[in-house]
Amino acid sequence: MRSEVKIVFGPDKEINLVVDASEVLSFEAARLWLDEQFVKNGCEPMRGAGKVLIADKILGVAAAVGPEAFDDAAFALDYARAASGALSKALLRVDIPKLSLSY
Repeated sequence: MRSEVKIVFGPDKEINLVVDASEVLSFEAARLWLDEQFVKNGCEPMRGAGKVLIADKILGVAAAVGPEAFDDAAFALDYARAASGALSKALLRVDIPKLSLSY
């Protein structure tokens, strides 16, 4: 089984990442990786109350690093492993322009 993560940066820029289910991070490891990247990349909470949901972290990290960061195969793999593990879903669509996450 495999997990797929599609990141949409615009109508002409989509990135498709595929990871084997055995490579997907555990929930805790995924959350830690996303937390670290959220802080490292200077992401801001999307909600006025300051609460940051896991979906916000997945969106925020992708938006902060931009499509160029996914040219780095190691980063792209880590992102896909974390996003899939954090939500326990085999198919994710991260739409940056719409600020939406669907599965």
